[in-house]
Amino acid sequence: MNPACSAYPAPAPTCAICSPAKKATRARRKPWRCFATRRRKWIGAFAAALGGLDTLVFTAGIGENAPLIRQRICDGLGFFGIELDPARNGKNAPLISHDAGRVTVRVIRTDEELMIARSVLRSCADCFT
Repeated sequence: MNPACSAYPAPAPTCAICSPAKKATRARRKPWRCFATRRRKWIGAFAAALGGLDTLVFTAGIGENAPLIRQRICDGLGFFGIELDPARNGKNAPLISHDAGRVTVRVIRTDEELMIARSVLRSCADCFT
């Protein structure tokens, strides 16, 4: 683990990189670089364990709303066949990869609170029967 990457980034709405209204200082960019690097490592680990990738999916707050962060995560993963279409990525389109890319890259909207509630209900179902 890289000790320089131990800081967690700020929540997405306050991200200086994602917000053109805020100047992205070097100190503000570092946590996001570390965040993207960690995600690339996980993608590489999963790709190795699975024997390759067919589809890469981004979800949740950053995955759904931060094109620059998605781009930074995917930068350097071209050898897997991951190629983002900048126009689609910038629009948060459901499909953000190039049509000719070997790996499909998608943005899928999630309702995390609903998923948690359903999981809790499934877990508690036996308690009430």
